[in-house]
Amino acid sequence: MDIRLERLARLLVRYSNNVRRNDIVEIAGAPHASPLIEGICREALACGALVRAELSLPSISEILLRHGNKRQVQYYRPTLLNDLKEANCSFRIWGDENTRAMTSVDPVKEQLRRRAMRPLRDLFLQRAAKKQLRWVGTIYPTHGMAQDADMSLGEYTDFFYRACQCHRRDPIAAWKEVQRRQRKTVRFLSGKKMIRIVAPETDLTLSVAGRKWENCCGNENMPDGEVFTAPIENSANGKILYSFPACHNGREVEGVRLVFEQGRVVEATAEKNQDYLHKMLDLDEGSRRLGELAFGLNDDIQRFTKDILFDEKIGGTTHLALGAAYPETGGRNKSALHWDMVCDLRKAGEIFADDRLVFKNGKWII
Repeated sequence: MDIRLERLARLLVRYSNNVRRNDIVEIAGAPHASPLIEGICREALACGALVRAELSLPSISEILLRHGNKRQVQYYRPTLLNDLKEANCSFRIWGDENTRAMTSVDPVKEQLRRRAMRPLRDLFLQRAAKKQLRWVGTIYPTHGMAQDADMSLGEYTDFFYRACQCHRRDPIAAWKEVQRRQRKTVRFLSGKKMIRIVAPETDLTLSVAGRKWENCCGNENMPDGEVFTAPIENSANGKILYSFPACHNGREVEGVRLVFEQGRVVEATAEKNQDYLHKMLDLDEGSRRLGELAFGLNDDIQRFTKDILFDEKIGGTTHLALGAAYPETGGRNKSALHWDMVCDLRKAGEIFADDRLVFKNGKWII
């Protein structure tokens, strides 16, 4: 077995989720991720936890949305809510072997499914915000993901483990150092009222007054490396051009340009898949407002991969998510959507906090 896989399983169990005796642990992933699922299971059992694992075929979602009627698309097993209420520790292993399987699925059915599943998402976020549920999500490398990133599977796997610090003998110590380093940024941003982002075709101002900044250092995502908050819901004004394609459910929406007035998207264009962008913006009342403002700080991630788990962490970038806010930040926006889109600030970008220049061309000035 790859020693890096063993290190990753130990990192996820003993650092990210800090599994303890008698924790009720759920592990969810696809069959191709079984080596990592098995590693997590072994580590969690060694900690004295009670473990349940659920394997799911990625193709089932595609089949459901292609062939299901309205009632079928909206159905989910009622016991899922009870399962979520019972668990206090969750591991989610993502990664499709075919990352484009959902590309031609009817967006209307996707909307129905998202709305139907919203109670599960809301409960998950509420329990996480109240510290009743510890969770972490990661991927298991596949050929499809490697192809999206323009890498071989071997190259992509090396990239993944390096981003997770699993090339090091002690990844836990490495992430504790990330935590200490990012704490400086959180402390600086805490108490700031206004953030302005300036870049090519971008000049966006928003308020974060009274909102809490979160230090993301491997506790809920792996790899990690960002700080985030939730903007005041009616505060975003200006425009933004997202540098990279906004990838969502197997679709690439390229050249996204948004105009905000009083927190709401009033104009939205895209060079590719604009109709899909508009359908997601019309998903519900909260989908045209921002639920997250974040800055990527992971300098071990410097290339675009078409996977938001990595791309939102690219050192020197910002991402702003349309839709649901994370309650722990104080954000109030609710939506079935949470769509992160990344703006690259490494070559021609500036960030102002309360009118002070604090970031320029990929480097923080704090």
